[in-house]
Amino acid sequence: MKYVIALDQGTTSSRAVLIDESGRLIDIKQKEFSQIFPNRGWVEHDPLEILNSQIKVFEDLLSSNSIDPKSIISLGITNQRETTVLWDKDTGKPLYNAIVWQDKRTANICEKIKKDGLEEYIKENTGLVVDSYFSATKIKWIIDNVDGVRYKVKKNKVLAGTIDSWLIYNLTSFKSHFTDFTNASRTMLFNIKSLKWDSKILSYLDIPKSILPNVLPSSSDFGTFNYKGCNIPINGVAGDQQSALFGQACFEDGMVKNTYGTGCFLLMNTGKKMNLSQNGLLTTIACSTTKSINYALEGSVFIAGAAIQWLRDSLKVIKSASETEKIANSILELEDIYVVPAFAGLGAPYWDMYSRGAIFGLTRDTGKDHIVKATLESLAYQTKDIIDVMEKDSNLKLQSLKVDGGACNNNYLMQFQSDILNADVLRPEIIESTAMGVGYLAGIYSSLWDKNKIISNQKINKIFKPNIDSKKRKKLYLGWIKAVKRTLNWIEK
Repeated sequence: MKYVIALDQGTTSSRAVLIDESGRLIDIKQKEFSQIFPNRGWVEHDPLEILNSQIKVFEDLLSSNSIDPKSIISLGITNQRETTVLWDKDTGKPLYNAIVWQDKRTANICEKIKKDGLEEYIKENTGLVVDSYFSATKIKWIIDNVDGVRYKVKKNKVLAGTIDSWLIYNLTSFKSHFTDFTNASRTMLFNIKSLKWDSKILSYLDIPKSILPNVLPSSSDFGTFNYKGCNIPINGVAGDQQSALFGQACFEDGMVKNTYGTGCFLLMNTGKKMNLSQNGLLTTIACSTTKSINYALEGSVFIAGAAIQWLRDSLKVIKSASETEKIANSILELEDIYVVPAFAGLGAPYWDMYSRGAIFGLTRDTGKDHIVKATLESLAYQTKDIIDVMEKDSNLKLQSLKVDGGACNNNYLMQFQSDILNADVLRPEIIESTAMGVGYLAGIYSSLWDKNKIISNQKINKIFKPNIDSKKRKKLYLGWIKAVKRTLNWIEK
C-alpha cells in the first residue's frame, strides 16, 4: 500500500492525516500548541513549537499505523494563512515569534496606507482590502521593530514567509524557499494579475523582494523531506481555505464551501474570471495543478470556532465544544439575544478593525445557556452576511452550501444555518476537507489520482433542509444586523 500524508498546520493545532492510495482517510494525529498574547490585540505563535508539533504528529502517525516511510509517495502541506515568520537564512532560527493572522498591531500601518492613497491599487492588483489581517504589514512591523532585523535584511541574511514556507524550509534542511499561489495571494504583496510579487507595494513598504519565497502552482515540486534516510517529496501546498475548496471538489464555477474552524471562511470558485467584489469580499487565487490560474471570491469571518473556545477557556461556561449542541436544543427559542464575537474586529463584509465583541438583549432571566446558544448562532449569522454579498457579486443564487471543519459536526448549528440561509446545507462523510485537499494535490502531482477520482470520493453524510418560515427568518436576521451595527467602530481610530 502506498500513502500520502497531509500536514495540516492550523491556528490552534498541528495535525497529520494519513490517506491511502484509494483516497481514503485512514488516521489523524493532532497536537495543540501555545497561543501567545503579549499585548492587547496581539496574537503570536512560537515558530519552533509549530515545527516541532508538526513533526511530532507526523511521527505519531507513522508509529501508530506501522507505516514504513518508504511507502509515503508524497507529502502535502496546508496551513493557517497570513500568519508570518521571518528567520535567519543560515541558521533557520526565527527572528521573532510568528505574528498570527488575528493580530491587530499593524492597524496604524494600514491606516497610513489608506491615507497615502494606495488602497485602490492594492484592491485592483492583489484582490484584497487593506487590513492588518494580511502578511504585508506584519513583515514590515518585524523588520522595523525587532532589534537587528533591518540590519540582517540589508546583509541578505533574512527570509520571510507564511507558515507553509517556514515548514518547507525546515523540512528540506534549508534547501527550499517556496510558497504556492494561494498563500502568496494572501500576503497583500502578490499581484494576482501578473502572478508576481508586486514591486510598487514592496517599494512602498520597504520590503525587499529577495526575502520572499519563489511561488509555484499548488501541485508542484516543493523539495524533499529527508526522514531517516528516506526522501519524501513535498508535492502539494495550499492555504487552508483554498485547500478545503479543492478537497470539497468545488471545481466548477459558482460552487461554494464554508469551513467552520477557528474562523469561518466561505469561498466561491469563479473560474478564470478575476471578479473584484463591490461588497467587501476578497478576490483570491484558488488551488491550481498547473500554471493556469483559477480565482475565487472569499468572505472571511475572523471569529467562529474561536468564539466557542472563548466560552470554554475564558468564560468557562462549557467544558467542551460538543456540549453546545445539547445546550442549544434545550432552549426553545432565544428572545432577541445576540452575541457579536468581534474579538479581532469584523471581517467581510464589514472590514472594521475597530469593532469589538458585544452581547445584546440581556434581561434579568438571561442565563449562561442563552449566551452559549447565541454564540453558536453567531457562526450562522456571519455566514449569511457573506452569502448575501457573494450572491450580489457573482449574480448567482446559492442552491446549497458545502460545509466542513470541526463545527459542522454540530447538528443544531447546521440546521440553524440551513434555516437562516433558506438553502440546503450538505455535510460530507469526510469533513477533513482542508487536509484532504492538499493530500489530493500532492497525489495528483505524483500521478496517484486525478480530479475524477476526487469527485467520486465525495460522499454526503447528511443534508440539512430549511425548516422555518420567511417571516421568522427575516425577524431573526434583522436583529443580528442591528446588533452588528452597534459594534462598528467601537474603538476610536
